[in-house]
Amino acid sequence: MDIDVVFADYSINDISKLSIAAEEIGFNCMWTSETKHNPFLPLSIASQNTNKIKLGTAISVALARSPMVLAYTSWDLSQLSNGRFFLGLGTQVRSHVKRRFGMPWDSPVSQLKEIISCIRHIWDCWQTQTPLNFNGNYYKLNLMTPFFNPGPIDHPNIPIYIAGVNESLCKAAGEVCDGFHVHPLHTKEYIEDFIIPNIEIGCESHDRNIKDVSISGSAFVITGPDSDSMIKTREFVRSQIAFYSSTPTYSKVLETHGWGDIAKELNRLSSSGNFKDMPKLITDEILETVAIIGTPNEIAPLAIKKYSGLLDRINFYLPFDSNMSPEMSYWWKNTIKAIQS
Repeated sequence: MDIDVVFADYSINDISKLSIAAEEIGFNCMWTSETKHNPFLPLSIASQNTNKIKLGTAISVALARSPMVLAYTSWDLSQLSNGRFFLGLGTQVRSHVKRRFGMPWDSPVSQLKEIISCIRHIWDCWQTQTPLNFNGNYYKLNLMTPFFNPGPIDHPNIPIYIAGVNESLCKAAGEVCDGFHVHPLHTKEYIEDFIIPNIEIGCESHDRNIKDVSISGSAFVITGPDSDSMIKTREFVRSQIAFYSSTPTYSKVLETHGWGDIAKELNRLSSSGNFKDMPKLITDEILETVAIIGTPNEIAPLAIKKYSGLLDRINFYLPFDSNMSPEMSYWWKNTIKAIQS
């Protein structure tokens, strides 16, 4: 099991320090998300400040970009990083695609699968110098003159991951992807009974093995050096679970455990703008089922117990700071070693 770090809330000016610190501490991969920043730009910086750590997007919004733009960016990042780059894609949800990015929303899963096929076709064109001729339902590309062709690179086989929570995206990962990002709003049972079986169905439909798909998961963690820290972290995680659970897309996770009515009420409160009452609906039972809870020394063994055999990669939903205390740095190093061993 590899342990990764995700940078979701950061300053672009801090990426050099953050990436160096992440590599020195021992993380296997550094992922960037598309929240407040373009997810690709930080990785170009990190690629020049690190030597071993993998670099990936978790995720970039595929439906906000053309396949050609994604192909060029990924090709350059693979070359910059000497083959350490992973392309992580996601659909996002309708409101964000239409209202934040101003892009059309049609059949997102079908479009995402076509984007992936199209990107690989483009890469093959560049690597083997075969003609560009992609004719899909959403994209038709047949123009690639030498002036615009970057040519072959040393590491052309760029892994493509997707993220999701629903049945169709899990199947899509099995059909066409190298990896799948499990959303932090999940439970062990949800991975066992829903995610893995649907990835397997996708694999079988395309004569693949589930071993061909690396499963990466982000886990909520509640820990701290004292009771006050534990309480503070506990309430933060409670609010995050409430936030994610209010979106109908993620309701399946709660429904799996018979908490569907809570998901509906969270959606109602969110729609009415009553955000302050939402965390109150997340019971301690939900917290204990979703999150890893323990003292700092207990987190690694608890993570291994919960996810061994289910995940190939894991990251903790915890802030990472290059200026962290020596105690926190020591904890990260020991936790990483324990999980990697």
